[in-house]
Amino acid sequence: MLKLDKVTKTYRIGTFGSKELHAVSDVSFDIKDGEVVSLIGESGSGKTTIGKMVLHLTPISSGTILLDETDVSALKEDEEKEYYRTVQGVFQDPFSSYNPIFKADRIFEIIHDIFYPDVDEEAWKEKVHKALKDVGLNPEHVLDKFPHQLSGGQLQRFLIARALLLDIKFLVADEIISMLDASTRIDVLNLLAELKKKGLSILFITHDLSLANYISERAVILYRGCIAEMGTTEKIFNSPRHPYTQMLIASVPRLDQKWDKAVTIEENSDPIGYEDGCVYYGRCPLAYEKCRERPVPVEIDTDHFVACWKVTDPHT
Repeated sequence: MLKLDKVTKTYRIGTFGSKELHAVSDVSFDIKDGEVVSLIGESGSGKTTIGKMVLHLTPISSGTILLDETDVSALKEDEEKEYYRTVQGVFQDPFSSYNPIFKADRIFEIIHDIFYPDVDEEAWKEKVHKALKDVGLNPEHVLDKFPHQLSGGQLQRFLIARALLLDIKFLVADEIISMLDASTRIDVLNLLAELKKKGLSILFITHDLSLANYISERAVILYRGCIAEMGTTEKIFNSPRHPYTQMLIASVPRLDQKWDKAVTIEENSDPIGYEDGCVYYGRCPLAYEKCRERPVPVEIDTDHFVACWKVTDPHT
């Protein structure tokens, strides 16, 4: 379905663009049909940048993104419409996706005008009502309402319904439940699980480990734009090998254990250039001389990859 191969995104920063910021560096992974893959990392790790590149909202600096052999980076303007019939995104803040001066269901009118202009109004109304019911909304209660008259959960479901109207195959879900209350979160997660059963592939972008563990078959751990660890969700959460992954999981409070304090890691007093070696060098308690070289993800077990010299170098 979707394949990223050595995808890199670089921004020019500093005075007159004299410096480079690597938001994403040589990221490679794939997502199969009907699979949910979680992209996990702290703020600034490059998660949203990857999602925007998949959605063709941000250009790729190098590498390739293929969707069923379609090169996303090479899409021309007249090909975007067909691409967005297949791929859609739902983002963190549902309120930012709506113009407050228009009623919320205007997003369905836009879909109708752009993608289905030949469908008559009555048939389109039936299609919209079905999509809303599929996401657990009562059309009579939510249609013809302004955004401020609906909850965040209802607005997120509107956006998912919009995606369903296009019969999409791939969804980028970027922190879509972080602004929702607990009861609504589980409803949206279960909705995504139901859509997955129907064949929808999902890139689930999150910083919440428990959500990723709940919904995804595989997980990709990002740190400063680089893959630290990736593989099946079970192996990532039950047998984490990268020091960063171990730190993340150890930082999650557990009901069956006393949580004395948060896990903290001191910055290394011997900083290393971003381009030179492991991007986690400055925080890693296990860093040594070899870490001045950039590690690449190595398969240490079936579908379990780690980018760490301490794990993959037999001479350590």
